[in-house]
Amino acid sequence: MRGFKEPGFQERAAAAMRAKSSALEKLRSKPPVDEATVAARTANRLAREAAQAEKRAAARLAREEALAAKRARAEEAAAAAGATKKPARTEAELKMARDARYAARKNKSR
Repeated sequence: MRGFKEPGFQERAAAAMRAKSSALEKLRSKPPVDEATVAARTANRLAREAAQAEKRAAARLAREEALAAKRARAEEAAAAAGATKKPARTEAELKMARDARYAARKNKSR
């Protein structure tokens, strides 16, 4: 029984050339592309892209409208809360309240 003989450079180059020529023959045997088919495919692709763009624009518009409505509701709630809200305390009133808390804490520890 003889051992496996590795192919030499010449044999590998010949195999590569055969593979290349068979691939070229396969490519050449393909029928040419019909221009009408290409035009139809292009038109379909463009129509699909336009529909997707329109759908994205509609979704973006819906999101913006929802956000605007949410902001309007928040502003109305803030305005309603502002009408019932007490006026802001002055700096002197804040200082007096803080001093009272400190004094209560100090008296509590005694």
